[in-house]
Amino acid sequence: MVEMMKSPLTGILPVAPTPFFDDGRVDEDGMRRVIDCLIDMGVDAICVLANYSEQFLLSDDERDLLMRVSLEHAAGRVPMIVTVSHFHTGIVVKRARAAEAMGAEMVMMMPPYHGAGLRADPNGIFEHFAAVSDAISIPIMVQDAPLSGTDLPVSLLARMAREIENVSYFKIECPFAADKLAALIAEAGDHVAGPFDGEEAVTLLADLDAGCTGTMSSGMFPEQLRVIVASYLEGNKDQALAQWQKCLPLINHENRQCGLRACKTVYAEGGVIQSDHVRHPLRPMSDRTKSRLLSLARDLDLIALRWGK
Repeated sequence: MVEMMKSPLTGILPVAPTPFFDDGRVDEDGMRRVIDCLIDMGVDAICVLANYSEQFLLSDDERDLLMRVSLEHAAGRVPMIVTVSHFHTGIVVKRARAAEAMGAEMVMMMPPYHGAGLRADPNGIFEHFAAVSDAISIPIMVQDAPLSGTDLPVSLLARMAREIENVSYFKIECPFAADKLAALIAEAGDHVAGPFDGEEAVTLLADLDAGCTGTMSSGMFPEQLRVIVASYLEGNKDQALAQWQKCLPLINHENRQCGLRACKTVYAEGGVIQSDHVRHPLRPMSDRTKSRLLSLARDLDLIALRWGK
């Protein structure tokens, strides 16, 4: 696994959904099938326990179980990224150490936040990430997402990249992500090993123009998104544009209408997992939204729709 990380990660690093049975229990075998399906799609790495993994609906014991099941089953076939976000620095440090000990090649974390009004100041954010870096020897990906409601100015991100040893990857999925990516790369230079975008690749082409080297989308159709990134990085921007235009209706529907439910619905339809259950208070998508999702997915002949059949 060490060999995998000798050069910076680029490409497609999707978030793995967490499968549940219809009654809400964690589906361990389904989790293994999710990992196998993603690997068969040709991904460059897999992220578990992220927001699109419903991490905020999992108990600590379930987090530990899913991390162990996922990393053991991946068995070094691709690098594994574990999300360790929490408001308390001590818990994030503990989670990061556990992830590294179990074989994770990277951890991802958001800045500390809790609700609309409880956030850390810039120095607290810096110290939060520095404490994790001091505790582990694998790279840290900073997740800059609207969910936290926490402002991470380019000056702070660049300082973290320069001064915190293991902070070297950035997932920028805030409004005007392309401008922020370009500014971060300009200010921090080689200290940014991996500038990535997110948001289901809805701004991927602009973000590639700005210098990002990959995307962390959902796990719904990484084999299609891979063509966009690979073509662009190889210098074939026309092919990248054509593929992005082909994928954009599904990207938009996932991003704007479905959220994290989209991947689970497609996986359940294709037999990857038994159920597309999401935990309460999340609710299933409407039949109308689901019908459009599956129609757009069939138009692209997604691997996930036929993987388990």
